[in-house]
Amino acid sequence: MPFKFIHITDTHLANPGSTLYGLDPRARLDAAIADINQHQSDAAFAVVTGDLTHWGEAESYANFAEAMAALKIPYIAMVGNHDKRVTCLDALKAAPRDSNGFVQGTRTTEHGLFVFLDTLDETSHAGEMCAKRLGWLASTLAAAPADMPLVVFMHHPPFPVGVHAMDEIGLKQSAEFAEVIAPYRARIRHLFFGHVHRPIFGSYGKIPFSTLRGTNHQVWFELDQSAPHLASHEPPAYGVVLIDDENLVVHSHDFLDQSLRFPFAPPAGMDGRDYALSFPAR
Repeated sequence: MPFKFIHITDTHLANPGSTLYGLDPRARLDAAIADINQHQSDAAFAVVTGDLTHWGEAESYANFAEAMAALKIPYIAMVGNHDKRVTCLDALKAAPRDSNGFVQGTRTTEHGLFVFLDTLDETSHAGEMCAKRLGWLASTLAAAPADMPLVVFMHHPPFPVGVHAMDEIGLKQSAEFAEVIAPYRARIRHLFFGHVHRPIFGSYGKIPFSTLRGTNHQVWFELDQSAPHLASHEPPAYGVVLIDDENLVVHSHDFLDQSLRFPFAPPAGMDGRDYALSFPAR
């Protein structure tokens, strides 16, 4: 069986009872957790790639922790541009921490070293990796065995994704990041990130990447640089990741989707063509 883990991003929890852009972020996170518990409880763990809260308030982190306590599998909590580092670390044991006080860490798995990065700049929505964080990354990658695969997680993408308003607040040190990982690119099996609230998949150089919709609001798809920056109520999602020695597969699951589900096979005694053509229109 492949190794399985869950990718969640951009939960944007507010204080208990609060709505955000007309939606209840706690209720939607609860729904994601209930779905994971019901259908994906054999996963090894979940990774939440930042923007755990919307304003970084202590009550919001308590709200997040209370919601995540219902998850039947362990989780790793990372920070994004809407988070507050110290408040997060004070509230969440699931947040990794390095010797410099950043929300960074690693986890060794049967399919390599998982590396979790802190790209939070508390003065800007753009991403930052200062010299200390880049130094930690460089030493962490250098210390890994030469034959060990790597999987990297961060909140901000280190390259443009084409959604102009989000590219303006991407990782500021993209060139420095690229330089640090350059000797290890062939070993990085995948890059996971959040921030853009869109289902986007592709390659960063030759490194495959993926990102997902958040669990609350989304960023509307628009590539025109002159268009307004819009949010949306598109369906939320979480990712189910399957890894074996040869392949890494990411499934994006719209866990609140309520559209019709039906058997592909026709009822006994009915022709398949008749079944397909006579299906009631909706």
